[in-house]
Amino acid sequence: MAKHISTIERLVTHEHPKSPAAEAYRTLRTNLGFTFIDSPCRSILFTSTNPQDGKSTTLSNIAVTMAQAGNRVIAVDCDLRKPMLHKIFELENLRGLTNTMMQQLSLEEAVHKNIIDKLDILTSGPIPPNPAEMLASGRSKALWAKLAETYDYVLIDSPPVLAVADASILATQVDGVILVIRSAQTRIDLAKEAKDQLLKANANIIGTVLNQLNMQSKDYQYYYYYSHEGQSNKKKGRGLKLFT
Repeated sequence: MAKHISTIERLVTHEHPKSPAAEAYRTLRTNLGFTFIDSPCRSILFTSTNPQDGKSTTLSNIAVTMAQAGNRVIAVDCDLRKPMLHKIFELENLRGLTNTMMQQLSLEEAVHKNIIDKLDILTSGPIPPNPAEMLASGRSKALWAKLAETYDYVLIDSPPVLAVADASILATQVDGVILVIRSAQTRIDLAKEAKDQLLKANANIIGTVLNQLNMQSKDYQYYYYYSHEGQSNKKKGRGLKLFT
């Protein structure tokens, strides 16, 4: 039985599945599926250029839509500095990823099961003094293959690229990376710098999600031009757009 979750604005795909915002996330899920045809990605890192760009919210809603489509999904909070997934899903965070890394708990004990049907959550756990070192460890690298034995998709939240090295470290351990940027807030030069930093780490960038997008505004045209690939799909209101 799926756990009841009280109304949280960030988790619109669960609380308001028929809303335009939820439909935007489902469209994003579908578009991601098209990118996986030639090279399937089962472990996907979500990061951003800056804080407050919406990476954790994007990951959480994509995880819900993937689970709603019948996939077994786990969302893992690897933002070991300012974790958000336990807040979005209203979970306690006394146990989680860091406990498994320090071998105090097994995955079976640490994972929050079936928070929504077919969706499990591994919160960050207690904040460690050395996040980057912990994420660069052999235990971290082995975790994704282990989770892939159980889940169809492993979605991983991480800190912003330009803030700390954590995202670049994790990018080398996963199948693909999604960069989330916020329309009219994220500077283009910083977004490009974040992309370049990920590429230097040999990341497989699946695409960029443009969040909080006003489809009729000039900023849409600016980002669309900058993306250099993509198909125009102008709509009224605010939404998301995947550029590859």
